[in-house]
Amino acid sequence: MTDSASRFELYWESVLGRLGDTPAAPETSAIALRDTDFARLYGVRLTGVGSYRLFGYLSVPRGEGPFPTIYWTPPYGSVQEIIPQGTANEVRSRFVTFSLAHRGQRTADRPLAVMYPGLLTHGIESPDRYLFREIVADAARGLQFLAGRPEVDPDRLVAVGNDLALQSAALTGLASCLVCSPELFFDPLGWAGRTRAYPLEEYNDYLRSFPGRRASVARTLANFDLLRFAPRVTSPTLIACGPAGSDRDERALAPLINAIGGPASSYQSVQSDYLDGVAIDSWIAERLGSGPPILPRHWS
Repeated sequence: MTDSASRFELYWESVLGRLGDTPAAPETSAIALRDTDFARLYGVRLTGVGSYRLFGYLSVPRGEGPFPTIYWTPPYGSVQEIIPQGTANEVRSRFVTFSLAHRGQRTADRPLAVMYPGLLTHGIESPDRYLFREIVADAARGLQFLAGRPEVDPDRLVAVGNDLALQSAALTGLASCLVCSPELFFDPLGWAGRTRAYPLEEYNDYLRSFPGRRASVARTLANFDLLRFAPRVTSPTLIACGPAGSDRDERALAPLINAIGGPASSYQSVQSDYLDGVAIDSWIAERLGSGPPILPRHWS
């Protein structure tokens, strides 16, 4: 094992150790306003590392479980919704769903309310001060909580999201399958150098302000490199790629796809919410054995 690989392992062993020493102490409360004829909704408080209280939305179908389950990891944005915008609410009739807000996002913003842009470089000059270390641990805590719920079939649990989905699945081994849309930590400085779009432009903003810190930033980001997490992922994985010709198309992401420890496949966007959604939801439905995908009514 190289020195850099050893540092990576020790870094995350320390984080997992802190998480293991922190009781989740879940508190669940009904949100009757969001109940339907086919599902009940709950607000969930969980404790992450540093005794930080997190918040998530847990939806449970009415009827006899355990059920196939979707874990939507926190997006890069200030708000985590009950289900992602554009998703058919009827998904809640067939699946347990859980969407978690990490520390700093709204509903989990006390005592810390993070800024956008700005979160991506919060403490990035030091691996031990980089806030995303705790945020990855928050995503892992959400997966741990969900896998232990009696309504959840742990053999039919998919984690869906950006880099946090892959990182939390790799650290816990608790997702039976995974859908990841890389956004933040695959060749981050390389990607940032080819764009002026946020959130990656946050790296550029930071390095324009502190040009002498590029080496320390690179050392920090090495601990979040998806290529290092990928071999730990042994469950079936779908990497959702950008459209052909983009810097996130199948060709660009081939190293990540090939590095996944389990069976891996990819889907290249055709820049259609409908066609992309059908393809990804069909992949999930096939892996979870949950029947045909439930599509938004406006797609019909």
